[in-house]
Amino acid sequence: MKKSSLGPLGEAEMEVLQHVWASGGGVTVAEIHEQVSRQRKVAYTTIMTIMRKLADKGYLRYEKHGSAYLYEAARSPGEVKHSLLTGILGKVFGGSPVDLVESLVKYEALSEKERAEIKKMLDQMEDDDVS
Repeated sequence: MKKSSLGPLGEAEMEVLQHVWASGGGVTVAEIHEQVSRQRKVAYTTIMTIMRKLADKGYLRYEKHGSAYLYEAARSPGEVKHSLLTGILGKVFGGSPVDLVESLVKYEALSEKERAEIKKMLDQMEDDDVS
């Protein structure tokens, strides 16, 4: 059974979610604000709002510990990538994985190494189907 896709993520939401994943969980808004601020200037309240929205969308969960809220990922990176890609697949490529892969291969500047990795992965999938 296919899972329905999670709601869309903006660029800033994805950035915050990646920081939460990297932290391993049990992270405060202040800790994520500090990490994001190393790369660009951003208000603490902006990070707080983003984290609350991520919780509302089902990407994060939180518990109150004393006066602070501790956030952790409610979804694994693989689950989020799959869900977002499934949404793009349906909306942009009419549900066709072949059209998606063709677009990536045709319009991305893939190195020879990347092309070889993709071919190897497809060959392994084919071998798995035969066994």
